[in-house]
Amino acid sequence: MSNYSEKFMSEAIRLAVENVKSGKGGPFGAVIVKDGEVISTGVNSVTSANDPTAHAEVVAIRNACKKLNSFQLDGCDIYASCEPCPMCLGAIYWARPENIFFAGTKKDAASIGFDDSLIYNEIVLPVEQRKINTFHINHKDSFAPFSEWKKKEDKIEY
Repeated sequence: MSNYSEKFMSEAIRLAVENVKSGKGGPFGAVIVKDGEVISTGVNSVTSANDPTAHAEVVAIRNACKKLNSFQLDGCDIYASCEPCPMCLGAIYWARPENIFFAGTKKDAASIGFDDSLIYNEIVLPVEQRKINTFHINHKDSFAPFSEWKKKEDKIEY
């Protein structure tokens, strides 16, 4: 558990508790740390922002990337009050921090109505079997964006 700090985990939990008390969103908070300093924080603001992607970790990642002027979180640690959901976990992996530390588990979250098992189960299904109708359209130009990216000489890899 390199880099773990009780102080930063306590802050993520404090943010989550305060978010519930304020009525601004769900019971989730996140803190992003680099070199022992808080770079950004985030709380769940799904309902107050009318944004289903405004989970604490995603908000914290957006704030940290703006502050660091980077689309990656090299050398950063993420502290989350709860185990990241599938969306947040995907965002975390894209951001490439060094460590993820979380307090509550996905089972804890499910026990109070934040159950992500549907998403975990859907991800592994063939698209034809998913609960939301999903269709692959074999459009004649479907590969055009990828062709453009492949031949672009000044692209920024990520």
